[in-house]
Amino acid sequence: MTPNRKAKTFTLEQDLLREIERTKGKVSTSERVNELLKTGLEAERRRSLHREAAEFFEAGRNDRKERRALQSASLRSLARED
Repeated sequence: MTPNRKAKTFTLEQDLLREIERTKGKVSTSERVNELLKTGLEAERRRSLHREAAEFFEAGRNDRKERRALQSASLRSLARED
């Protein structure tokens, strides 16, 4: 076992275990499970970032309306000063 690893015990559904065994190729079952977990965690992280970005840009849509209103009011104010 490498220094970055820790032995843990988990239960897996039979169907999942069969699929892991079927797709592991020449690597160990443990290596295959680690690959799948890393892939799943990365996919989850990306979904979270996409969701966060969507929320950020959605909030910005209302800001644009407010910014345009402020710009228009500023332009009217500057026009009166001339």
